[in-house]
Amino acid sequence: MSTAPAPFDPSLRRNLESGLAALALDPALATPLLDYLALLARWNRTYNLTAVRDPQEMVGKHLLDSLAMHPYVDGIVERQGALADLGTGPGLPGIPLAIVKPGLRVTLVESNGKKARFLREAVRQLSLADVRVVESRIEEVDEPGAYDAITARALATLPLILELGGHLLKPDGRLLAMKGVYPADEIAALPAGWALQSAYPLTVPGLEAERHLIVVGRAVA
Repeated sequence: MSTAPAPFDPSLRRNLESGLAALALDPALATPLLDYLALLARWNRTYNLTAVRDPQEMVGKHLLDSLAMHPYVDGIVERQGALADLGTGPGLPGIPLAIVKPGLRVTLVESNGKKARFLREAVRQLSLADVRVVESRIEEVDEPGAYDAITARALATLPLILELGGHLLKPDGRLLAMKGVYPADEIAALPAGWALQSAYPLTVPGLEAERHLIVVGRAVA
């Protein structure tokens, strides 16, 4: 199957550039992001990697939605840290974050074989030197304490994410969970030893839906 990027309607680039500017990101990043989107759209026709099929929708619901959390990984980049994207699917939010944050070391964890195959091809095509793919169930990733942060987007409840992937975090590591409405019930159900550190409302350009970044860390004794 050919993986060469296909051209998009020029309005798609304009919408992405406008969204990047609204997120205080360089609009020039639209070029590598659209290369990723072209690969995703092409593979999606055969492998059904995401239910969102229209590239215009993908700009808002995938790219800009993933990038809304970008300021909260700056500290990881500064200390040359590592982020694990759990149940990443077709690479969201890990690949867009890696594109806009050079030096961010990202591990994409995905158990689905066809999605993992796409991820490896995307990493190769996009020359993402700091991104690696681990084809595995989250709980079976044998890298305890290896990560400054784990993230997940539309994966599971906060307690379940921690049950599956909490072992991957350094002692001071944090879960950066992307959620829609503020998940009060999930926060109340956090397992012993974990506590809410912060909650940030996120604005996604072009999307009216409510979004939050929930930051969870180990509870201080």
